[in-house]
Order: sequence, then C-alpha cells, then structure tokens
Amino acid sequence: MLLTIDVGNTHTVLGLFDGDDIVEHWRISTDARRTADELAVLLQGLMGMHPLLGDELGDGIDGIAICATVPSVLHELREVTRRYYGDVPAVLVEPGVKTGVPILTDHPKEVGADRIINAVAAVDLYGGPAIVVDFGTATTFDAVSARGEYVGGVIAPGIEISVEALGVRGAQLRKIEVARPRSVIGKNTVEAMQSGIVYGFAGQVDGVVNRMARELADDPDDVTVIATGGLAPMVLGESSVIDEHEPWLTLIGLRLVYERNASRM
Repeated sequence: MLLTIDVGNTHTVLGLFDGDDIVEHWRISTDARRTADELAVLLQGLMGMHPLLGDELGDGIDGIAICATVPSVLHELREVTRRYYGDVPAVLVEPGVKTGVPILTDHPKEVGADRIINAVAAVDLYGGPAIVVDFGTATTFDAVSARGEYVGGVIAPGIEISVEALGVRGAQLRKIEVARPRSVIGKNTVEAMQSGIVYGFAGQVDGVVNRMARELADDPDDVTVIATGGLAPMVLGESSVIDEHEPWLTLIGLRLVYERNASRM
C-alpha cells in the first residue's frame, strides 16, 4: 500500500493506494505547529481504523509520497518518515526529484510542488494541452503544453479567502457558508454574498481559462480543462469550460512520481 500526503496551506489530504486504485482518503487541517510526534500519532489514529492495515504504525505501508506547500510541515513529515517509517521507501517532492514534466518558467524552483504534481497527473490521465484549475486556499490555473511541459499559470485568491475578507472588511457583512443560493439575484445579504462568490468565481474561471487556452493552443477547443481541489464542486455546475473533475488529482500525481523514483531508492 502506498501512502500519499498532500500538504496544503489550509488542509492536508491523505490517500491510500492499492496499486493504481485509491482505497481510502482523509482530509485534516494543516497546522504548522504540529511536531513530528504529533503527526505520527495522528497518522496512527487515522490508519489504525483501516481494515487493510495493521495496528502498528507502518504496518501494511510499502511506500510514502509527500508534497507540501508549507516548509515547516514538510520538515516534520521528513522526521516522521525517518523515525516511524524508517524501513519504508519515501519520496518527498522537492528540487531534484524526477517528475517527468519539464518546467518552462523563469524560476522553476518557485513553482509549488503541488502544481507540478497536478501537471504530472494531468499529462498521464488526459495528455496535453491541458489546464488544471485547483480550488484551494488560492485558486490556481496551471498550463501544460501539448508536449507535456509545465509552461506557467495564474494565481488568484481562493474562495474561502474571499469569504473571510468580505466578513472582516465589510461593516455589515459576516462570514457565510459557501453554498449555491436560490437564485443569482439574492433576496437577502447572505444569498447576495453566496451569489457573488459562486457565480463570481465561475465567471473568473471561464474568463481566465478562455484567455489561457488561446495562448496555449492554436485551437482552444483542444485544451482539456481539469478541476480539482476541495471547493471545486461549488463551481463545477456553473462554469462552462471545465471538462473533467478529478478530486484526487494531486494524490494520483504523487503515486506517479513515487513510481518514477522508486527504482532510484
């Protein structure tokens, strides 16, 4: 069994693979203050409930693949793999790790590991050209060429950040549940805010993707648009450009990168 861990700024998503199939997944909050020992206890609590794994930490785990956008958490997870999974091959995605995707940006080391991993999975599942829209703390748009190269992207404030900003900066506004309202024209403040978030972000996605597709391919219709991230379902039904929804895109990419590096360990 392969354990994959995707550490985002807000949430950490874990997936358990049996071969190519994801058989279990968990989502927890990302806390940069957690120590390696605390993370190990958390992992044991989650995985100890799975029938395919043993009672002891590490039982049934044959490999680990990790990517993180929070350096302090990556440091602690490195310690977790050393202390608690010492005999288990582990791949931590960082400069020098083989991904199979060339990075054609001005400063390749500045590109988030999760964005490269998403590109790896997009190329493997759908080929290029492609655009990955990841609805996380930020909404990111990543472009993959027809040759499978990562060529750049767009970063915009995420849905939850926007909701929090409205609640903090608006004197008569408050933080709301992100949900689809009854109609575009809100009949009250909450529905008006929900409409602005849901339909506003759908319009943003359509506008940015259309512009990116025109730069990425001679025929924009050749570009496959893939949505991922925890908040993607809020926009899926309202966007006109999304072709595929793959909630485990990053975890699949981690599996692929692990397989490409396993022979080197």
